Amino acid sequence: MPEPLAPAAAKAYLAFDFGTRRIGVASGNTVLNQAQPRGTVQVVAGSQAHFAEIGRLITEWQPAALVVGVPFHPDGAAHDNTVRARRFARQLHGRFRLPVHEVDERYTTTEALAAGAPDADAASAAIILSQFLNPLQETAAHAAA
Repeated sequence: MPEPLAPAAAKAYLAFDFGTRRIGVASGNTVLNQAQPRGTVQVVAGSQAHFAEIGRLITEWQPAALVVGVPFHPDGAAHDNTVRARRFARQLHGRFRLPVHEVDERYTTTEALAAGAPDADAASAAIILSQFLNPLQETAAHAAA
């Protein structure tokens, strides 16, 4: 009789909804498969201080990887903020040496605002992370079946 599959190791993630003035932050893990808004990091033009705050969050949460929302036009075409968000993702990888996953973030802010989120940026980051975690849960469920 084959050995039962061991549950996959729990992994924590931090997600970011990148903006040129604010970066929404959320955390989540593969145990609960849920994302929680964690606040907003302010971005000051010409400063790298937001990376220090992100570094503090990484130290606190010890994520296995980072997730960055990347915006696109409704038709899927890239625009200026697509380029900026991808650059931010590369900077995170370069500074913190963690894997960085990109997630299509179309309509996440609209969804967060429609839900009445008090901090739309952090709520958007939670939606982005939920979108990332859901396929992981489905993959794990299929592997266990």
